[in-house]
Amino acid sequence: MYRILIVEDEPDIAFGLEDDLKVEGYQVEIAGDGTTAARRALEDSWDLILLDVMLPQKDGFEVCRTIRRAGLRTPIILLTAKTQEAEKVLGLELGADDYVTKPFSPRELRARIKAVLRRSADHTPAVYRFGDVEVDSTRGQLRRAGRPLETTPLEFQLMAVFVRNRGRVLSREQLLAAAWGQGVNVTDRVVDHHIVNLRRKIEPLPEEPRYLICVRGMGYRFDG
Repeated sequence: MYRILIVEDEPDIAFGLEDDLKVEGYQVEIAGDGTTAARRALEDSWDLILLDVMLPQKDGFEVCRTIRRAGLRTPIILLTAKTQEAEKVLGLELGADDYVTKPFSPRELRARIKAVLRRSADHTPAVYRFGDVEVDSTRGQLRRAGRPLETTPLEFQLMAVFVRNRGRVLSREQLLAAAWGQGVNVTDRVVDHHIVNLRRKIEPLPEEPRYLICVRGMGYRFDG
C-alpha cells in the first residue's frame, strides 16, 4: 500500500484529498504547514508527497529544497494556484517531479499520482543485485550465487523495503508499517528477529554485517 503525505493548509482541500485518496487505497497523512511537512518528510518513509506551494511558515519551494538537499528521492507533486511559467520551472528545478495547477479535477490528480508512482517504481530494477545476492521482485525471490534462498513472505517483503530505501535509516516502526502493515500488533523484537534471519542468508559474515547495518538508537540501514 502506497503512503502519501498531503501538505495543504486549507482544511477543505486537505480532507477532500484525504478522502479521495483513501478510497483509491492509499495510506494518507496530512501536514498543514511547511515546517511540519519538512519534518515529517524526513522522519518517515513516503512513496509520494503532494505539496502545496502557498503554505504558512515555509512555502512549498523551500520544503522541496529541504527534502532534496537531505538526499531523499521521494516523488513530489506540487499543487499550485500560480500559473506563471517561471514558478513552475522553479519547482521542477528544485526537484519536484510534476505539478498540478489549482483548481484541478480529482480524476486528473489521481492520474498524475499513478504516473509519478509508476516512474518512481521504474527506478528500482526488477532484479536488484548487491554482492552475490539478487532480489527479484518479479518472482518474489531472493537468490545467492544464482541459487534461490528459502525465505518467508515477510522476509522477502522486508528485503524489498530495504532495497527501495537503500542508504536510508529506517526505524523499526517504519519497517513494521511498510512490511507488516498498519495496525499489526507485533513488537520491535519481531523486526530484529527477521533481520537476524536475513543476515544469515545474505551476509558473507552474518556476525559482521556489511549490508543490513544497525544504527544504534535509530533503526537499520541497507548499504547495498
